[in-house]
Amino acid sequence: AAVEAMRLILCTVDMDGVVVIGEGAKDEAPMLFDGEKIGNGLGPAVDVAVDPIEGTALLAYGRPDAISVVGIAPRGTMWSPGPAYYMNKLVVGREARSALHTGLLAAPVSEALSAIAAALAKPIGDLTVFVLDKPRHQKLIADIREAGARVLLRTDGDVAGALMAAMPNSGVDVLLGIGGTPEGVIAACAVRALGGAMLGQLAPQKDDERKAIESAGLNLDEVLTENELVRSDD
Repeated sequence: AAVEAMRLILCTVDMDGVVVIGEGAKDEAPMLFDGEKIGNGLGPAVDVAVDPIEGTALLAYGRPDAISVVGIAPRGTMWSPGPAYYMNKLVVGREARSALHTGLLAAPVSEALSAIAAALAKPIGDLTVFVLDKPRHQKLIADIREAGARVLLRTDGDVAGALMAAMPNSGVDVLLGIGGTPEGVIAACAVRALGGAMLGQLAPQKDDERKAIESAGLNLDEVLTENELVRSDD
């Protein structure tokens, strides 16, 4: 229902749009398919990233922070994740962007949080870090707590987490951890619009995903910034 509603409304918008990021392939969910033309064709040529329900389980169980997301940027400016489903991410807001460099994603959690706290002129103990509550994050959560920061856990919905980290006065200072790659590109649109900063690195969770990524010629070692995930400030 969400997909059909989004498709119906987007077709009324003054744009020559093409879907380049459709969240759904990973979960075999209904989706606006990659390459689908949307808009009425009368406006600018744009890339469109969509997630009709970001946080599907949150919505199903009546929990907070499920959102419906559309990201739009000039044609050819959104990075294509291809067969990559998962990405390790770090997101902060405008005030902490000076702390980020590409090496920070692989640094010890305490070092990353210390740099971010210094940029925000607050102690690590006052930081709140958004993390998806997944088994893969057990060590990350333990490391954040050992560093002294607070952890906000959600079962799903790391686009919402990225928005919280990028927006002032949300109560969240940082997003850390592995989430969906399509969601990473969508989040990068918001991070750029809000003046925040983001780091992302592909983090395949299964052997077949890793092999598909390597076959597609994507670099597993490359750390991408928000400026590379969306090559436009429009």
